[in-house]
Amino acid sequence: MVSTTENSESGLTTRASAGPPILSRPRVLVVVSCLFLSLFTAALDFTITSPAIPTIVADFRSGSGYTWIGSAYLLANATSSPVWGKLSDIWGRKAMLLTAVAVFFIGSLLCAASTNMPMFLSGRAIQGSGSGGVVILVNICITDMFDIRRRSMYLGLTSVVWALASGIGPVLGGVFTQLVSWRWNWWINLPCSALAFVMLIWLLNVDAGANRLSFRSGLKRLDWLGIVTILGVTLMLLLGLNFGGETFPWKSPTVLCLIVFGVIMIPLFVLSEAKYARFPIMPMRLFKHRSNVASLLVCFCHGFVYISAFYFLPLFFQAVKGTSILMSGVWILPIAIVQCLTGIATGFVIKHTGHFCEPIWTGMAILTLGFGLFIIFDDQMSIVKIAVIEAVAGFGVGMNFQSPLIALQSHVAPGDFATATATFGFTRNIATSLSVVIGGVIFQHSMQTHATTLTSVLGDETAAYFDGSSAEANVGLIASLPVHQRNAVRGAYVASLRSMWILYICVAAVGLLASLMVNKKSLEGPTDRKSNGPVSESLQSHELQQITQR
Repeated sequence: MVSTTENSESGLTTRASAGPPILSRPRVLVVVSCLFLSLFTAALDFTITSPAIPTIVADFRSGSGYTWIGSAYLLANATSSPVWGKLSDIWGRKAMLLTAVAVFFIGSLLCAASTNMPMFLSGRAIQGSGSGGVVILVNICITDMFDIRRRSMYLGLTSVVWALASGIGPVLGGVFTQLVSWRWNWWINLPCSALAFVMLIWLLNVDAGANRLSFRSGLKRLDWLGIVTILGVTLMLLLGLNFGGETFPWKSPTVLCLIVFGVIMIPLFVLSEAKYARFPIMPMRLFKHRSNVASLLVCFCHGFVYISAFYFLPLFFQAVKGTSILMSGVWILPIAIVQCLTGIATGFVIKHTGHFCEPIWTGMAILTLGFGLFIIFDDQMSIVKIAVIEAVAGFGVGMNFQSPLIALQSHVAPGDFATATATFGFTRNIATSLSVVIGGVIFQHSMQTHATTLTSVLGDETAAYFDGSSAEANVGLIASLPVHQRNAVRGAYVASLRSMWILYICVAAVGLLASLMVNKKSLEGPTDRKSNGPVSESLQSHELQQITQR
């Protein structure tokens, strides 16, 4: 049962839900499957692109596009994610999720039909903004559909979707690129997105009983200053980091100004949300509790670390172990498969015990151990040992994919679930974007330190292919080198990747320390609420309290 309260002066409609909707088991299965299909399609594009990038760059004859094929998607994904949650509060979960799926569809179509690099990058940016909405809104819809104990199981299953997408993406991308065409990496999205769109129109009903605001009234409710400042922070910081060392030198005015002004925008955003925003996109009350800050820090560290495996392990396999593009995708399946199984198990454990702290603590410890073992990877290590170490890391990744979100939601009012979930997603998106950029910078810098050694072995002309900015793009040349030159190049890659893994170990350790500050709280199940009344009656949203006071 859903009730609504409306303030005629501001045009605000606030939904206070007396509990999640009661759905039959078959309907739950179908609706959740549609949500997961949408999520899978969006998640797939994080990894399916990597094997195709060299071919796309060659087809469009645009070497400068190498970095931006991934960056355009990640930038748009990160910048759009905090806005989608607030939009769904205003115009409804279903309408905004359908909009996000449609935006993703349009972006995929542009990528598949591109005739030049600017058109392709535009499609990637549109895709990224749609993907940001899909990822956030799927989590919000699951939050609306289930009480917090059952929710933990279904949110745990989203980690399975991510693991499948991360594991299948590089393999599928390699198959399409080598055997058909790189364009099929995006054509494949169209039927999947269209099917999800139609099924969601028919089946999704998370807004029942809630009156939506008119378009004009909704525009008045938007936190425009907050949107502008958060976009400024995200775009300037990420653009500065992406430009640095690639498009412009790190000391160039362009890079320095972007990073400095991005940092300056952070306190402006905080001030806007704390003092001036009537309905903030990221309420500062979320950060008043130590446990919430700790949960978000765990989320950041987890996202920063886990994405590195799916971006840089294929580089290790291709450059150091000499595998093909296709097989480099196959050999990251151990971490993806274990992440799947652990995500399922963690969701069921939290559902049946109501405890989330133990999985968070254990997961961060195993994550730190697993990625700590990555530093021993070299060209002599057997594939079996590498797979076992990947599996250890996969345990840590799976246990913490959604557990921190459950911890965050357990310490906020139901009226803040959407903004808390959007903030969590934004934190993860920023972490993954920064991880790819910073990890790449460390790898390139470390390769540059080996330039003198490589020049003495390879000669100036050949060594130039493996300097800092070119090392990632020229792994295919390693196999053609004489044995002694090949060993020297592989040694440089091993040392450079080891320097990068050390960064990720340190970040994982920070996440482990942060996890110890997450407060314990036993989650309520359906039976627990019978004695205490509906959650929305005991914890009214901040916005509803404001309206009542007026």
